[in-house]
Amino acid sequence: MGPLGKVERPSSPGWWPASRAGCGQEGGRGTGTFGRVHLVKEKTAKHFFALKVMSIPDVIRLKQEQHVHNEKSVLKEVSHPFLIRLFWTWHDERFLYMLMEYVPGGELFSYLRNRGRFSSSAGLFYSAEIICAIEYLHSKEIVYRDLKPENILLDRDGHIKLTDFGFAKKLVDRTWTLCGTPEYLAPEVIQSKGHGRAVDWWALGILIFEMLSGFPPFFDDNPFGIYQKILAGKIDFPRHLDFSVKDLIKKLLVVDRTRRLGNMKNGANDVKRHRWFRSVDWEAVPQRKLKPPIVPKISGDGDTSNFETYPENDWDEAAPVPQKDLEIFKNF
Repeated sequence: MGPLGKVERPSSPGWWPASRAGCGQEGGRGTGTFGRVHLVKEKTAKHFFALKVMSIPDVIRLKQEQHVHNEKSVLKEVSHPFLIRLFWTWHDERFLYMLMEYVPGGELFSYLRNRGRFSSSAGLFYSAEIICAIEYLHSKEIVYRDLKPENILLDRDGHIKLTDFGFAKKLVDRTWTLCGTPEYLAPEVIQSKGHGRAVDWWALGILIFEMLSGFPPFFDDNPFGIYQKILAGKIDFPRHLDFSVKDLIKKLLVVDRTRRLGNMKNGANDVKRHRWFRSVDWEAVPQRKLKPPIVPKISGDGDTSNFETYPENDWDEAAPVPQKDLEIFKNF
């Protein structure tokens, strides 16, 4: 998500800032901060939305231009109950704006850190909804490439919404860019062998492990150490994990992507048929019929209490961007 704070009102649409509190920053583990997310309210209907505001100089400095364009193009194409919705994009001389639905429950990351780890039934619920989201994206030839607890929001009822599609990419063939969070990178990404849908199934294995353990299976003080452990492929499971989920994680964290669960001829169905999911009614999942294990505490539509707050920065004093730099975003 990103911080909710005061934002200079764009001149054309009828939106105005609804909060001076921050609710997150663009960027997560290992990425730079180049944007904020503000709560805004539509003037007439008075609905709340999330306005993602990105500093153009920072986007350029951090070489995030392609990621910004990727996010817009992917979100314009998709429509699914477990994916964030994009309504509108715009830019002025200093900022890029993306108006999105406001998801008030906060990040799954926060709930996981507060609880230490999730129960098996909670992990099962979130995994099932995430699998449906991944399956949908892959059906559109889109690879998400940034699955992690920070990018999973909970709506007011406790169902998931994947957010932050900056790393998402439309697949033509395998893609070669090194991107993502070190703890969640698949071996083929680290080795620059090209990567496709299989990276999302690897990340699902990491996520299931982290949800049920409270920490990722491969971690170190520096990214290089993490990469070495990923390529070695040795997983130390906590004793409390049951046999079936350990089996699932092992099959998702297969270094050879041609043998990785989810990336073989039956695709997502191989994952859904795994014994750990034997109690799941897969038709009910995208209909949001499964009972969420956590229902966020929300006092009203504009409640921001489930997000961290950040002080306002000095963006309003930022100088306009030269015309040559604005050309990069002329179609934004």
